[in-house]
Amino acid sequence: MDNMSKSSNGYVHTTTLVKGEQYSDDVQLQDFAATVAPKWQGTLADKHDMIMLGRSQVLRRNFSFISILGFSAVLICTWELVFANLLFALTDGGTAGLFWGFTVVVIASIFIFSSVAEMASMSPTAGGQYHWVSEFAPAFCQKFLSYISGWVLAIGWQGAVVGLSFVVGTMIQGLISLQDPSYEPQQWHGTLLVIAVVMFCIVFNTSLAKKLPLIEGFILLLHIIGLFAIVIPLWVLAPRNTPSVAFTRFNNGGNWSSVGVAYMVGLLTALSSMMGYDCSVHMSEEIKDASNTLPRAMMWGVGLNAVLGYVVVITLCFTVTDPQALLDSATGFPFIQLFFNVTKSYTATHIMTAIIIVNIVSAVISEIATASRQIWSFARDDGFPFSNFLKKVSPGWNIPLNAVVINFVFGVAISLINLGSSVALNAIVSLTMSALLSSYILSIGCIFLKRCRGEPLPPSVFTLGRWGFAINGIALAFLFIFFVFCFFPMATPVDATTMNWNIAMFGGITLFATFWYIFRGHKKYRPPVDIQNRKL
Repeated sequence: MDNMSKSSNGYVHTTTLVKGEQYSDDVQLQDFAATVAPKWQGTLADKHDMIMLGRSQVLRRNFSFISILGFSAVLICTWELVFANLLFALTDGGTAGLFWGFTVVVIASIFIFSSVAEMASMSPTAGGQYHWVSEFAPAFCQKFLSYISGWVLAIGWQGAVVGLSFVVGTMIQGLISLQDPSYEPQQWHGTLLVIAVVMFCIVFNTSLAKKLPLIEGFILLLHIIGLFAIVIPLWVLAPRNTPSVAFTRFNNGGNWSSVGVAYMVGLLTALSSMMGYDCSVHMSEEIKDASNTLPRAMMWGVGLNAVLGYVVVITLCFTVTDPQALLDSATGFPFIQLFFNVTKSYTATHIMTAIIIVNIVSAVISEIATASRQIWSFARDDGFPFSNFLKKVSPGWNIPLNAVVINFVFGVAISLINLGSSVALNAIVSLTMSALLSSYILSIGCIFLKRCRGEPLPPSVFTLGRWGFAINGIALAFLFIFFVFCFFPMATPVDATTMNWNIAMFGGITLFATFWYIFRGHKKYRPPVDIQNRKL
C-alpha cells in the first residue's frame, strides 16, 4: 500500500486505494458511494478520482479506449463535415484556402486539445470545462465564470444536436432535388426530417444505451472504411487540377476587402470539422481508467481525424475543377453535384452521399450522449432551473434519462423554429462554435494563469510538463483569433438573411445566464471546487 504523500506540485494524492485509507480532509474510501454494480465502478484510480472530485459513481464505466476513441472521432466527423461544408470553403478561400486553412486548424488542434487532455487527466469529470474553470480560476471569480461556462456550453451542445440533424435533412432534400429537378424543398420537410433524426438517435441513447460502446466501435470502422468508398471513385474518375491550381487558387466569393480576410472567414469550415473533442470529456465518468484512457483517446482522435481529413481535403483540391458550377448546384451541396458529375450515376451519387449521411447520424447519437451528460453534470451542481429533475439518474438504467429526454424536447422545439424562419434556426445552431471556443478560452486561460503565477497543479497521468506554459499560450493565441472570426458572415454586403447571428445568440445566452446568476443562480449553484476533496 502507498501511503498518502505530498507531491512536488503541492497536491496531496495517492497511487493506491485501500478500503479505509485516510485522506487529507478526513474523507475515507468507505465514504465513496456508488449505485452501480462493482464491475461498472472502474479501476482504483477511477474511485480515487471520484473521491477527490467529491462525486459518487452513478453511471456505468463501460467505455474502453477503442470505444471512446470511436465516440470522439465519429462525433467530430471531420471528413464528413469537410464535404458537407464545401459550399462555405469554396466561397471563402477556395481549394487553396481549404487546404491551408485545414493545416492551420490541425496545428492549432494539437495545442488546444493537448491542453484539454491534460486538464481531463487531472480532473476526469463529466462537467469538463465548467468544472476546470471552477477549479483553476482565481477564487474571486471562479463561481461566476464557471456558471457562465456551464450555461453557454450546455446550450451550445444542444445547438450542435439540431445543427447536424438539420444537415442530414437538407442533404436528403438535396438528393431529391438531384433526382427530381421539379422538387421544391419546403421548410416543413426539413423540420420533419430533423425530428426523425433526433427521435432515431434518442432510441440509441435510451433503449440501446448499454450497447453504445459496442456501437461506437462499429461506427468507427464505418468512419474509416466509408471514406475510401467515396474518395476512390473520385481518384479514378474525376478530372484533375494541377498542383499549383490546387494549392494556390484562392477565392474571394464573399466580396471581402481582400483574399486574406476571405481566407480567415473560410477557416470556419476547417474549424467545424476539428473542434469539439471535449465531447469525450463529458463521458469521462463512463470510461474505465479515465485519467489515463481519456487523454490518450482524445489525442489519438485528433490524429486520426486529421489524417482522414487531409485525405478528403487533398482529394477535393485536385478534383474540384469548376468551383462555380458546384456552387450553383440546385442540390445546395457542392459535393453532391461533384459526385454526380464524376460518376454520371444517380445510384452511385446516392450511395456515396448515404455513407456521409449515416456517419453524420451516428455523430448525432454521440452528440446527444455528450449534451445530456453536460446538462446532467451542471444540474447536479444546481446550475439550472429544475435541476432536481435534470440530475436524476434512473435506477437500472444508470443513464441521465431525464437529461436525454430534454435533448429530444429541445431538439424538436428548436427544429420547429425552422417553420417560421430558417434564419432564426441557423442563429441558434451557429452558437455551437462560439460556445466551444469560449469554453476552451476560459478553461485553458485559467490553467495558463496558474502556470504564470507558479501555483501548483493537480497530479495527472497525461502531463505537458515544462512545456505546459508554451502549449497553453499558443493554444490561447489560436483560440482568440478563431473566436473573433467565428462571428463573421459568409459574404458581404450583409442583410438580415445573410447575417451571422451567432454574436447575438452568444451575447443573449451570456446575458441571460448572468442575470439568472445575479437573481437566483448564485444562491443555488454549488461550484465544483467547493465540493471536491482535493486540497493544497
